[in-house]
Amino acid sequence: MPSDATQPARVPRHLAVIMDGNGRWAERRRRPRVIGHRAGARAVQNCVDFCIEHGIGALTLFAFSSENWGRPEEEVGALMKLFLNALEREVDELHRRGVRIRFIGQRERFGDAIRARMDAAEATTRDNTVLHLSVAASYGGRWDIVNAARSLAEDVAAGRVKPDAIDEHAFASRIALSDLPPPDLFIRTGGDTRVSNFLLWQLAYTELWFTETLWPDVDAATLRQALDDYAMRERRFGLTGAQVSASFPPPPAGTDE
Repeated sequence: MPSDATQPARVPRHLAVIMDGNGRWAERRRRPRVIGHRAGARAVQNCVDFCIEHGIGALTLFAFSSENWGRPEEEVGALMKLFLNALEREVDELHRRGVRIRFIGQRERFGDAIRARMDAAEATTRDNTVLHLSVAASYGGRWDIVNAARSLAEDVAAGRVKPDAIDEHAFASRIALSDLPPPDLFIRTGGDTRVSNFLLWQLAYTELWFTETLWPDVDAATLRQALDDYAMRERRFGLTGAQVSASFPPPPAGTDE
């Protein structure tokens, strides 16, 4: 996994988002919750557009948590239908724009039709490089960590890995998104201020940004506000401010960096 200790940038390399508030958005309009999820799908398009326009190389969206399976059956069914329709409708356009799509999570919990569409979307877009779009679906951060530990345990049992060879780097290589830099910026919409079992390992030094705005109302201005706030932060990764300044001195006057 790429090191965290890289020069702080005004634009994050990797943006992670919990898209919260779809149901409440619909309820405030006295509409079924599924209407909110449909509106949320349009906000996803806005977010993808924003990332491409601003040169953000990776976007990870929390679409459906492992705990969401416990929601009312009607809502889960509607979400699955929306998910399938999105896969059928959006992949060709994303591919045309150079977006690579992948899914992380317990894929086996989805029906055959959705899994087939996931596989097809990944195969179609695997060589694209403009934006790495990762969709966390039936995903949980604890599951991700346990899955990595199980993978290493199997290799130890088979004699492929020695226990004393397991360090943070080895563990991180088994975590989802191990080929991407960890998220620089995390955004959660909808007013809650927690990470809700999302990318628990990967968010260790991520900058967190929360907004009351419900996900369907998120637009470029909202995302710009998050990036402006991020650009003002000093990312220290456990060091002191003086150490960071010494490692990454300010650019000469008159430059744009």
